[in-house]
Amino acid sequence: MQESQIPQIAALDAANFSAPWDEASIRGELENPLALWLAAEGEAAEGEERPILGYVGSQSCFEDADILNVCVRPEARRQGLAEALMRELERRLIPKGIETITLEVRASNLPAIRLYEKLGYSQVGTRKGYYEKPREDALILQKQLKEDR
Repeated sequence: MQESQIPQIAALDAANFSAPWDEASIRGELENPLALWLAAEGEAAEGEERPILGYVGSQSCFEDADILNVCVRPEARRQGLAEALMRELERRLIPKGIETITLEVRASNLPAIRLYEKLGYSQVGTRKGYYEKPREDALILQKQLKEDR
């Protein structure tokens, strides 16, 4: 993720989440040495900036990483972009010594849950009433990373 992408990422976040991150919060992640955010760009029309199609963001502490957000534009979904972003994030976290990745997902978000299960995540818990607008439980999913040797 780059500074120039922050307005588009914030707009995408606001369009897709009931409690979106603002530009200042996203900008703070660029300055956070424990954060890793990746953005996928599409093709630009002549004279326009390249559109952000999706992004993923994480924060790490010691050998653990938490995925903070995964988002893909509605028109870019079901094309493998979220999977590619997740795999690239994992690939970049392994050399940093990350062994475990954790994330929360709305219990009703079946497409995301299926994707995470496909990627090897499994449920390790539930956070009751974690999400607002609407109030909903979060499933806590986790994956153990292993460096391919």
